[in-house]
This record gives sequence, structure tokens and C-alpha cells, in this order.
Amino acid sequence: MSEFRINRFEILPVIIKNLLIINSLGFLAQNTLSHQINFNHVFALHTWQSPLFKPWQFITHLFMHGSFGHLFSNMLALWMFGSVLENLWGPKRFLLFYFVCGLGAALCHMGVLYYETNAVIAQYLQNPAVYEQLYYSSLASATVGASGAVFGCLAAFGFLFPNHVIYIYFLLPLKAKWFVLLYGLFELYAGLANSAGDDVAHFAHLGGAVVGFLLAYYWKKNQFTRLY
Repeated sequence: MSEFRINRFEILPVIIKNLLIINSLGFLAQNTLSHQINFNHVFALHTWQSPLFKPWQFITHLFMHGSFGHLFSNMLALWMFGSVLENLWGPKRFLLFYFVCGLGAALCHMGVLYYETNAVIAQYLQNPAVYEQLYYSSLASATVGASGAVFGCLAAFGFLFPNHVIYIYFLLPLKAKWFVLLYGLFELYAGLANSAGDDVAHFAHLGGAVVGFLLAYYWKKNQFTRLY
């Protein structure tokens, strides 16, 4: 369809470039200024029941990462899929899309955290001596990363370019629509399984993917073109 034809493709469009820079600088600050400020306490996302929760964490947690591998994988996926979307929609619309997906992912994750933390609080109130450590660790638990927004980009890409071939580990070819579907099912399974030691925010990923799909579907249905 003509409204989804990209006339001039930029390998590194302006919003993607700045997101890569800001996320890299955020990770650098986390690892060089940690002796001056506790980044997790101040900028990472905490459950509503925690005294560490602050409203700005809905935004700031998107620019923090737990490890270099976490940062690299998110930024690689953001560049791979987000660059196409920014070229398609233009910088303003893509920036709006990115933050709406990130916020949607965070709200979904906060709902899960609220449910889980309430269960911990109930256990603590019944037996404080036994559940004290679990109670305080739950309130101090921090969430970081751009994964929710990146999953929104992935879902939108899979919807708009369903037959584009993605090479898994550079070897296995798979159409984007099947890659997104299988990845989403895996995240749903992992989130429901809630395995011990699994610290990945699977429902944040799903929340970002759902918001990304809905936005892409709405904009395509209404034939929105580039916004400058």
C-alpha cells in the first residue's frame, strides 16, 4: 500500500541515533557514578507500594540497563526494527510511539507487581518474622530497561511487514509474523510459569508488544503517513 512505502531510507535516523546515545550514556553513568548516587533507588521503576516509587521512574527506567549484554541486545533490536518504523512514520510519530509503548509496558508490569507485592504483604502481616526478608526485598525490587518499548517496535514491525524474513542467530530464516507470534507465546508462557530466579519482566514485554501492535494497527487503518 502506498502509505507504507519508504521513499528514502536512513540507516541511522535521528531518533534512533539519539536513543542509542542516551541509553549508552545512562549505562555509563550507572557504572561510573554509583558511588555518588544509587541509580536503582532513584531512577529504576519500583512497585506502587514501595516508598522508593517516584512518578519519574516511568520514564527514567527506560534509559537504564542491568548489564552490557542487556543494553546491547535492546539497542541492536531497537536499531533493527525501530529504524524501519522511524523511516516509515517520521521522527515525531516514532518518538511518540516509542514512549507510549514504554509507558504501556511499565503500566502492565506495575499491575503484575502490585498483585505479587500484595500477596507478599499479606504473608508478612501474618508472620513478620518468617517473611521479613521477602517483604523488604519485594519493596526494593527495581525494574530497568527499554525492552518494553523495543517489544512494541518488534510487534509493529511484524504487523506492518509480516512477510519480511528475519534470520534467527543469522542462520534460521523466519517470517516476521511468525517470529513475533512465537516470541509473544514464549513471553506469555515464561510470565505465567514465574520460574524461580527468573528476573525478566515478561509481562512488560507483552504489554509493550500489545501497545505497539494496537498503535500500528490504528495508524495503518487510518492511513496516517509521515509526521514532521
